[in-house]
Amino acid sequence: MSAANAVSVRDVAKVYRRYGRRPHGTLKSAFLSRSSGAEGGVTALDGVSFEVPAGETLGVIGANGSGKSTLLKLLAGIVRPTRGTVEVRGRLAALLELGAGFHPELSGRENVEITGLLLGLTKKEIAARFEKIVRFAGVEEFLDAPVKTYSSGMAVRLGFAIAAHSDPDVLLVDEVLAVGDEAFSHRALEKFSEFERAGRTLVFVSHDLALVAERCRRAIWLDGGRLRADGPATETVHRYRERVAADEGRRRLDDGRAGSRIGSGEATIESVRLLDASGKAAGGLRAGEPASLEMTVRAAAPLSDFVFGFRISTVAGVMVFGTNTALEGLRPERFEGEGRVTLAIPALDLATGVYSVDAAVHAKNGAPYDARADVLRFEVSSDRAGAGLWGPPRRWEFTGGIHWGAGPPPAK
Repeated sequence: MSAANAVSVRDVAKVYRRYGRRPHGTLKSAFLSRSSGAEGGVTALDGVSFEVPAGETLGVIGANGSGKSTLLKLLAGIVRPTRGTVEVRGRLAALLELGAGFHPELSGRENVEITGLLLGLTKKEIAARFEKIVRFAGVEEFLDAPVKTYSSGMAVRLGFAIAAHSDPDVLLVDEVLAVGDEAFSHRALEKFSEFERAGRTLVFVSHDLALVAERCRRAIWLDGGRLRADGPATETVHRYRERVAADEGRRRLDDGRAGSRIGSGEATIESVRLLDASGKAAGGLRAGEPASLEMTVRAAAPLSDFVFGFRISTVAGVMVFGTNTALEGLRPERFEGEGRVTLAIPALDLATGVYSVDAAVHAKNGAPYDARADVLRFEVSSDRAGAGLWGPPRRWEFTGGIHWGAGPPPAK
């Protein structure tokens, strides 16, 4: 491992044995199956490789069961890889489970002392940092109560406070902010910033994609135990969101969850897609990018009275935008056989969120031939913070005696 890297993971695989199956016939077959992870094994990670330079904050994202927690356990040395190597340079602290390592019958005070020793601190160092740890965790009133009486939030705050004050070179965190209150979340994020400024390394798993995009320069995406993406956090998060939205769209159609469908059947909607600027089907887009809504339609018999329309809403049902060919002044003439209808949107200036699409083909008087509600969902992501449903390009300008400190340039 390079001296500049705090973490190195090379071609790592982890296979867990599946218990409860019939014993192997011979000692040789048992050994081969156990070592190779072949029959009966559950592969949590397969061929994962990456390095983390010292001082970097790395986010780890992916669906449940994708191997995120297994990866952190390998980095922490709790489990060993079936194949490959894992190296971590420097003092390591890990907070992987709520209150992990705490003795439930002992008090918070006693657990601080024991856990501190396990993390490599001396008794003198623990005593010097004790008050800071307790204040950070916010458990002053319960310090002498058994940890088994703590709520999950109190336990994780105390565990994080001890780990964060043990001066680790590498800190591993698994969803620590998911159970904390607002005040604790702010303290934890401030601590993350301190680690960065001090040149320490942080690896954390989170389902909060906005947090990963905001706080991490880099992120990796695990998918089914494999490394699907590794790059700048905003790009990795975007790719993951796009995949999730596309998968969810397919599941909605396959499972018959694509909302209501009504109509006479004189014309039918065969498919509905969201297309990106290159004309490829997409499950998500960046705010402000060009987009198109496309429906493939078929007329059972020639029609001279027809209207095509789309509507975009939030998943809560609030309409964002809707239009149809009649509103746009298009006059129908003839529709027969199969056709394709495309609504081009030069800039999809929506705020970050998930949106639903309705599509319809109907007569001019509104009588539906085929109207499909919630037929498609897609996600919009953005680097710009904001509220509401509209995310237009924007820029702040100031004159006179208004001055700002150093920071990122105003959003354009």
